[in-house]
Amino acid sequence: MSFSFFKPSRPKTPQELVRAIKDSLLALDTKTVAEVQALKKALEEVEKIFLAMRVMLCGDGEVEPNLDQVSQLALEICKEDVLALFIHKLPILGWEARKDLVHCWSMLLKQQVGSTCCCVEYIENHLELLDFLVVCVVLYYSNSVDDYDNKEIALNCGNILRECIKIPTLAKYLLESPSFELFFKYVELPNFDIASDAFSTFKDLLTKHEDAVSEYLTAHYDEFFEEYEKLLSSSNYVTRRQSLKLLSEFLLETPNSHIMKRYIVEVRYLKVMMTLLKDSSKNIQISAFHIFKVFVANPNKPRDIKVILAKNHERLLALLHNLSPGKGKSTLIMSFAANYCFTESCADDDQFEEEKELIIKEIERVSRLPNLE
Repeated sequence: MSFSFFKPSRPKTPQELVRAIKDSLLALDTKTVAEVQALKKALEEVEKIFLAMRVMLCGDGEVEPNLDQVSQLALEICKEDVLALFIHKLPILGWEARKDLVHCWSMLLKQQVGSTCCCVEYIENHLELLDFLVVCVVLYYSNSVDDYDNKEIALNCGNILRECIKIPTLAKYLLESPSFELFFKYVELPNFDIASDAFSTFKDLLTKHEDAVSEYLTAHYDEFFEEYEKLLSSSNYVTRRQSLKLLSEFLLETPNSHIMKRYIVEVRYLKVMMTLLKDSSKNIQISAFHIFKVFVANPNKPRDIKVILAKNHERLLALLHNLSPGKGKSTLIMSFAANYCFTESCADDDQFEEEKELIIKEIERVSRLPNLE
């Protein structure tokens, strides 16, 4: 008697697994989604297939992944347009399948076959997928207030976007895309988790690739900082604090030095920092000071800047005399040489007081200049 039916099934080849993945995702059509039982069965099949994909990519904890199979899997996923299906079907998937997909997405983007990363190349040829992801983020952020699943879908989309942003060409595309503008609105959503996730994506876009960011800011200076000013003036404490900290980060990147020099000669942005110096939060006051001091320390201050400092010198000096580092210690030390610069270091209270005194003296000096009325 044969007991062959007790034998474990043969593991799928990469080609077979990709075909199974594609079939299971295509099964999530309009008709299936509309029928509860059919949808449940289809989602269970997707979950099972995605687990197999994760094991092939990452191993099972006991057996390491076969690198040849991993490469073949990545190639087949691109060849069969499964990457696009991943994105388009993600909102329909169950929690476990989405979790596996996010993990597998990260692994797939790293897979190099020959001299190219085939999955990255695929996305570069289908950049609309990135816009679709952003739209999904926006859509599910907007609908997530009372729906846990929608919130999780939004966070999954955010995770996948940040994996894509690690790739310079994909980050550059998103910066230049109209979709980027949406983040100025969605970092202020009332739900803390999803607003924080949106800000994480926003931050990565502005810090991961210095040259791409510099090129973007140069080309879109006016419209970008006009929108960014709204974040700095937000009624939301978290938005103000995070935006102020992020502004320090990307302004101080070496490729953005020309952006910083342009920023610190504009009266409207000096006024923003002066307003933030009066914020009720000491953390925001301290963060604002470390940008405000660059306006003051600039050896080439235009007349308009000097006029504002002179007219407001009494109030500014009062604010600065009452300002102490507390928990908001600076991580930036300023050099007041002819060509001012920044270096990263850990500043203690004495360093802060030294910087503050230098700024106070400079404001006092400017206030005594003739012909500034």
